[in-house]
Amino acid sequence: MNTRDEARQFLMSRRANVTPGQAGLPVSGQRRVAGLRRGEVAMLAGVSPEYYAKIERGQLAGVSDSVLEAISRALQLDDAEREHLFDLARAANGHIPPVRRRKTKGWVARDSLVRALEAVVYGPAFVRNGRMDVLAANALGRAFYDEVFNGPGQGNLARYCFLDERARVFYADWESAADVTVAILRTEAGHDPRDKQLHDLIGELSTLSEEFRTRWGAHNVRRHGSGSKAFHHHDVGDLTLSYEGLELTAEPGLSFLIYTAEPGSPSDDRLRLLASLAAQAPAARPAPAETTLTKD
Repeated sequence: MNTRDEARQFLMSRRANVTPGQAGLPVSGQRRVAGLRRGEVAMLAGVSPEYYAKIERGQLAGVSDSVLEAISRALQLDDAEREHLFDLARAANGHIPPVRRRKTKGWVARDSLVRALEAVVYGPAFVRNGRMDVLAANALGRAFYDEVFNGPGQGNLARYCFLDERARVFYADWESAADVTVAILRTEAGHDPRDKQLHDLIGELSTLSEEFRTRWGAHNVRRHGSGSKAFHHHDVGDLTLSYEGLELTAEPGLSFLIYTAEPGSPSDDRLRLLASLAAQAPAARPAPAETTLTKD
């Protein structure tokens, strides 16, 4: 990822999203831009127009945290967007800490992590990285995501979303799921711009999916910690599930995610049915593909 280009496009896209009215500025005459002008952002941030223009050209090296905070407020960035801007500034200043590398053989979950996954019996539970590779899952997680493992997805949620037509049925709101997927990848690209495997994945999806390309160009970022989603599983039908995401402190960059249904709800009954089906035919449920966990 070219950090300067990314910063330039990100700041321009955020500026276009804020109207003068939202910023508390008077509107007079005809405007050629949908959002704020550069000079208006500079005024709101308390910096000179020339300095802000330099920053928006992607020249973030040497920009202080206080100026980044002021720009974040002027552009009304949310927490994920602010974090992304600071990630880009750290990259521009060469302050990206070296990523702990693993041997290039496939990553294997620790026995204790496998036990932790399998201890979750009432909902799908899985571990994924920032590239959205599903690295390990409990039995219900493998049944829930069987199409992800068996098809173009190759165990990757982003590939599944954009390259597997079944995803448009599985995600009850595919458009929203696609938006979130791209925003997660964009956030990860800011965290670790040196991740070659992520670059390769983005290149692959950009080549094969116009819908991915369009969303990638929007420069949206997102934290993915908790919420609710609707699914349609081919074996049990409609499911409305809540999810919680936990960062694994022993495995930097990996997340432990759990889906649950409201007790006594139709979704709860359907999850129990899916668990029963998975228990009856474990051999038919493919395990996640071996994944190389390197960030070259």
